[in-house]
Amino acid sequence: MNKQQNSEVSAFLPMLQKGIWLFGILSWIFGLTDRTIALLSDGYLSAIDIVQLFTASFFFISWLLLSPFLGLNSQSRPKEEASS
Repeated sequence: MNKQQNSEVSAFLPMLQKGIWLFGILSWIFGLTDRTIALLSDGYLSAIDIVQLFTASFFFISWLLLSPFLGLNSQSRPKEEASS
């Protein structure tokens, strides 16, 4: 693999990572909306429905914390790689 292909791959991977993360955000919002509508549609709240909603909310918040926009990856690279 030459340097041009290597630079193209290194430019594509962060874009792919961010795209997957944004798709996950949309999926979690859809899932939380679906759970909320299901919880409110039958007229009474059950403990299982509430636990499912809180579990989905916990995973959604966890997904938000995995954001590739935080830039933590650039801090973990050695200085030799960062300069080249």
